[in-house]
Amino acid sequence: MEAFFRTHKYLVEHTSSPVKRELMQEIDWNSRLIGIKGSRGVGKTTFLLQYAKENFGTDRSCLYINLNHLYFTERTLIDFADEFRVKGGKTLLLDQVFKYPGWSEELKYCHDHFPELKIVFTGSSVMRLKEENPILSGSVDSYNLRGFSFREYLNLMAGTDFPSVKLEELLADHPRIAREICSRVKPLAHFQDYLHHGFYPFFLEKRNFSENLLKTVNMMMEVDILFLKQIELTYLPKVRKLLYLLSTSAPCAPNVSQLSKEIQTSRATVVNYIKYLKDARLINMLYPAGEEFPKKPAMVYMHNTNLMYPMHPAPVTEQAVRETFFYNTLHKDNRLNKGERGAQFLVNRTYNFRIEGEEGRRRTSPDLYYAVDRTETGHDNKIPLWLFGFLY
Repeated sequence: MEAFFRTHKYLVEHTSSPVKRELMQEIDWNSRLIGIKGSRGVGKTTFLLQYAKENFGTDRSCLYINLNHLYFTERTLIDFADEFRVKGGKTLLLDQVFKYPGWSEELKYCHDHFPELKIVFTGSSVMRLKEENPILSGSVDSYNLRGFSFREYLNLMAGTDFPSVKLEELLADHPRIAREICSRVKPLAHFQDYLHHGFYPFFLEKRNFSENLLKTVNMMMEVDILFLKQIELTYLPKVRKLLYLLSTSAPCAPNVSQLSKEIQTSRATVVNYIKYLKDARLINMLYPAGEEFPKKPAMVYMHNTNLMYPMHPAPVTEQAVRETFFYNTLHKDNRLNKGERGAQFLVNRTYNFRIEGEEGRRRTSPDLYYAVDRTETGHDNKIPLWLFGFLY
């Protein structure tokens, strides 16, 4: 165990998180079993280490371990947690828990038999901690860590500290909110960079972002989809080709029959693979109000705009980027469906949104809201597109 304490000390002392993630305040840290899901590359490990650094420093009552360590091929998590507890441990931070066989059963045991021990663990976005995991249902509090919002990216790049806003507040008071932000910084000077590379925190690393993202995407398919869904590795080329076909046409209404021919599998399998890609946070699916999986989605979008650039052989269209950004940034706390009356999106079954470029339409409808690109401030039902990046 001393080796793990030395590793913990080194990682905590050398961790740096230049952006305070809002999820840190949203989590109820009094809970004894906390699961933090998120797609690969959004910063789950850094999030755990930042929590340890801010609340414990190098105090030995807290310990970070990676369950991908070969040590846990021989030692059980229950035994390790028990030893840690006996030696005065209070908070155990477990990274990559899905790599450990029987993780849900052993976490449940620890929760039930070690009441003085708090466990915080990270896992893939593909994992179902409550809906499909009756063992942990009722015991675990589950949260999702997303990539950087435009607000978080802007705060980092411009040295600002803008808070997030709620959708209803934004709709009611967007001219004042935009003017206040624009009085301190020029958001449009940073917006295109965010769309290209600002969602995944590893853009801060001194590596080629596009190559790093492509490696991450392949790991999502190989581990987060095939490994967790227990799909044979021989089917990986079909999943990869499906993602490529969707990425080169998104946003699109998927032609499932054509896709099944392209990847040489059944229609039902195509729909399932699309759902797996969605769970891995590689794509988003948009349905008409009242419909949901397993029905075919009305539209497929890439999960975030950063994914659109390295996988696309031709320049992506500005309108596709705008719509993808809007979907991604509203998806965290809102329900999105296919829009009505000429709108692309219906939000919370109440607000129809049309996403437009700088010019916008000459005639506007009072029944729609307009998210308008390349404008700093808006008026009435016309709202700057970038401002929706402040919703989290």
